Amino acid sequence: MTTTDTSIIGQPLDRTDGPLKTTGGARYAAEFRLPDLCHAVMVLSTIPRGRIVDLDTTRAEASPGVLLVLSHRNAPSLPEHGRAAFKPPAGRAMSLFQDDDVHYNRQPIAVVVADTFEHAVAGAALVDARYATEPPMLDFERERAHAYAPKEILGKPPDAGWGDMGAGERAAEVRVDAVYATPMQSHNPLEPHATIAAWDGDHLTLYDATQYVSGVRDTVAKTLGIATDDVRVVSPFVGGGFGCKGSVWSHVVLCAMCARKVGRPVKLVVDRTQMFGPVGGRPLTRQRVALGARQDGTLAYVRHELVANTSDFEDWTESSAVVSRMMYKCPNGITTHRLVKLSTGTPTFQRAPGEATGNFALEVAMDELAHALALDPLILRLRNYAEHEADTGKPFSSKHLRECYEQAAQRFGWSQRSAVPRSMRDGRELIGFGMATASYPAHRMRAKARAALSPDGTFVVQSGSQDIGTGTYTVMTQVAADALGVPPSRVRFELGDTHLPPAPVSGGSMTAASVAPAVQAACRQLRQMLIAQATRDGSSPLHGVAPSRVGVDGGWIAVRDDPSRGETIAALAGRVSQPLEATAEAAPDKEAERYALHSFGAVFVEVRVDDDLGVIRVPRVVAAYDIGRPLNEKTARSQLQGGIVWGMSFALLEDAVMDARNGRIVNANLAEYHVPVNADVGTVDVTFVDFPDYAFNPLGIRGIGEIGITGVPAAICNAVYHATGRRLRDLPITLDKLL
Repeated sequence: MTTTDTSIIGQPLDRTDGPLKTTGGARYAAEFRLPDLCHAVMVLSTIPRGRIVDLDTTRAEASPGVLLVLSHRNAPSLPEHGRAAFKPPAGRAMSLFQDDDVHYNRQPIAVVVADTFEHAVAGAALVDARYATEPPMLDFERERAHAYAPKEILGKPPDAGWGDMGAGERAAEVRVDAVYATPMQSHNPLEPHATIAAWDGDHLTLYDATQYVSGVRDTVAKTLGIATDDVRVVSPFVGGGFGCKGSVWSHVVLCAMCARKVGRPVKLVVDRTQMFGPVGGRPLTRQRVALGARQDGTLAYVRHELVANTSDFEDWTESSAVVSRMMYKCPNGITTHRLVKLSTGTPTFQRAPGEATGNFALEVAMDELAHALALDPLILRLRNYAEHEADTGKPFSSKHLRECYEQAAQRFGWSQRSAVPRSMRDGRELIGFGMATASYPAHRMRAKARAALSPDGTFVVQSGSQDIGTGTYTVMTQVAADALGVPPSRVRFELGDTHLPPAPVSGGSMTAASVAPAVQAACRQLRQMLIAQATRDGSSPLHGVAPSRVGVDGGWIAVRDDPSRGETIAALAGRVSQPLEATAEAAPDKEAERYALHSFGAVFVEVRVDDDLGVIRVPRVVAAYDIGRPLNEKTARSQLQGGIVWGMSFALLEDAVMDARNGRIVNANLAEYHVPVNADVGTVDVTFVDFPDYAFNPLGIRGIGEIGITGVPAAICNAVYHATGRRLRDLPITLDKLL
């Protein structure tokens, strides 16, 4: 560890992109200004299943300003029927007007392009479709009879078992066995999906709201049948990306197709209502969790069975039961995943996919087991503390969950909890305390970065990553400054462009863990180049000094044991005749494959429930996390607090309600699809136990974007039971269910 490691990395540096965002200078996908830009609006289907038998576009085409109505009648033929890039789960099956089939309500069936947005909206309203309908699959419970096992879940088998379930069932003295339900949920980032497509001959530039610029480039090129080098994707700022912007959806390719046809740049912004259908969301789940334990609380077996929906044209699996393969020490277990086809859009990654839903079911079941055993829920978890993954036997690369339990429980005041449900009250309000364990796997992929010295002595560091609102600009600036030995103000970090060195998707909580090692390696190489340059430069005070004796700190390059003998990097840069630049690649260490890689946390929640009206308030949440080494204390806390707020939303509010007659989401707006507002959120107390995980990567960091949502829905559900004595297993917990 260098002497400057702790001086910059981890510090609560203000966001480097903060001034741009607060002054309106940050440019998002829909805000790029191009000459002759025109506007596109999608027309969506109004039936859940069938075929388009007539699409009357006459009135739309005659409408003022309309330049094009693209549909299956005039769309260009694409390689492999538009499925050239289809490779689930990231490469989606898109609706690109290659046939007249309709698979779900709100499927794109046409795009109207006009000279202004208003003309495009008006034209889209004039498109008239007639359908031949087919019986839809909308009843989840009825379709469960046809449930099937997917081929895999992100490279893992859908089913896993270990130990001897028969022996576990015989050894169990106390059992719980229940079904837990979560609803469909829809993505609603502040910035909806948006794309601007511009052709220059055969070269396509896309300004896209995406979590993966390289993925968009590769997918669009393959789908359209053009060279990858002929596609450039630009995405400097993303107004929230929680999984939905990790894949290429239909509107991106449709926008490019429209731009080519009209011969002008085209902007297509998905409106809020259109977020409910063609761009994925969290599927509904039904999870059976059965736990058996001896009288002392040690687990004898776990059974976790998931059934979730997918679309009728593509498999997507919510990996909920995977969490039970690693959370607790249990000698015997079975986990299974099954899918049910419905006439809906394909689900997708949504913050902590699988983990958020699966953690809810497992952690509520653990609470039920604790009450059946008359055991403190925290004691039950400590009694079954795991040092290895149950199904693989791999040890954890680093695990400090015990410290999380201890720290959060003390800050919360868990010892003041009365064990008896419905025994704590303040006037007309019933008080409940609940807790749960949080977890999320640690992911890392190959990434590249480039660092270059500018003539004024500042540095430009680049990687084709993305900042989806999590602070990538800021933390990578800190990593670069630390490795270079300069103040953060001397570094400019650039991202969000396929012209930059490639980086992986900003999903799976992997950006910092993947990109930071590449940034660090490139900057350390450049620092050594600076030292070599100084010791060779006859005009430098360091001329002739052995490079091993020279260090860089605070922007000053000097002899380590004689700091007075040195100069500023700016002075050196002014004499450099050839550009100094370094590029580095960082990839996961094969050695890390010996370990189970996870982050953990402990979540404690207080709820207050109005005894007469059933109104639930969450005045405080206290959580402690084992996330490796935080790169920036402020942005890390912000991410985790945001995840906790979403967990509150998951538990109490979010539900995409589908009309059972036509498959349409009926609350497709933010007036009726409820999410928390400031008045819903009380105190959110977040702390970290700072234990770097150097077995995972050289900086000891793990991703934190998703772990914050896990544990929270279960902790709230457990607190509501403690307050009211009513065990609710069907989210969201609403007034009608309590009353």
